Amino acid sequence: MEERVMSKNMKLWLLVINCLMLGIGNCIAPLTNRLYSVKGGKRIWLMCALETAGFPFLLIPWLISYIYRRRKYGPGTNMTSISPRLIFYSLVIGVLTGLDDLMDAAGVSKLPVSTYSLVLASQLGFTALFAWLLVKQKFTFLHINAIILLTAGAAVLAFNSGSDVPTNESKGTYVVGFLMTLGVAVLYGFVLPSIELIYKKAKQTITYSLVIEMQVFISLSATILCLIGMGINHDIQAIPREAENFELGKAMYILILVADAFLWQLFFLGAIGVIFCNNSILSGILISALLPVSEILAVFIFGEKFTPEKGISLFLACWGSISYFYQEAKLDKEKKQEQVAGDENQFRDVPEIVLQN
Repeated sequence: MEERVMSKNMKLWLLVINCLMLGIGNCIAPLTNRLYSVKGGKRIWLMCALETAGFPFLLIPWLISYIYRRRKYGPGTNMTSISPRLIFYSLVIGVLTGLDDLMDAAGVSKLPVSTYSLVLASQLGFTALFAWLLVKQKFTFLHINAIILLTAGAAVLAFNSGSDVPTNESKGTYVVGFLMTLGVAVLYGFVLPSIELIYKKAKQTITYSLVIEMQVFISLSATILCLIGMGINHDIQAIPREAENFELGKAMYILILVADAFLWQLFFLGAIGVIFCNNSILSGILISALLPVSEILAVFIFGEKFTPEKGISLFLACWGSISYFYQEAKLDKEKKQEQVAGDENQFRDVPEIVLQN
């Protein structure tokens, strides 16, 4: 494992960097999606493809990682190290991600960003459930409490959806958007622990450069799936016409698409990077814990309503996330105390061994 060649401080910095990437992508990418939709963009498959089409940006960190390893291990260092087995798993995860992207693009185009973000709060609960099933993650009372709170937060929106239907959309469209977004939470809640399971079961050393390579194949597979959908739906031919009619102009249209692709790639790389440095649960925690940022940005940028139902849902989402953070910090403290106690016992045994000799 890369831990043997990476200091604790460097691993901590790597974790911080991936948390920042996940946070920036998670908070801002939905806003660019919504901006595209409210200003005249109607191509769902295009939005779907953009969520993974930014994988060429990964060539930059991949190259940086290669230069670092080459300097450390010499000119014989290979630029790629992914095995056919991991390529296959990455392509499968990519197909699931492509389906997730389709539902996500459809959901965010039919819902206010604030509602969309709050429904996604339930993703942490699904991540926890699949982490328990796939990687045998252990849970305490506070873990279960957080799952219940986050699920209840999404349920509040479901049962009070009628008060939040945008004036230019039917209630049926709103419900479809809600269900699509909930599907995103379930599917990506499955994908995150699946990636952690792949790391654990891989028959080769998992390094961060390998994580980047896996993300390239995941994104490539998902993008191909979305491009097929774009071809069937004639989205490719419609892009020039849509750009000409975009309310903010053609140049802004292109800028929004490029920014959207880049931001989503930040999110995905950050998510699997956090799994590499820690686990899938932490990825889910961060996605839910950053919801207040999306809420504030959506209200100020798009002037969306902040209804009482959203307030209750946001409160439950924050409470659930805090429960997770508190429990993880408590477990980490207990682990360190046990380690210190073990070291002390080991030192006490030394004089006895010397006397026996």
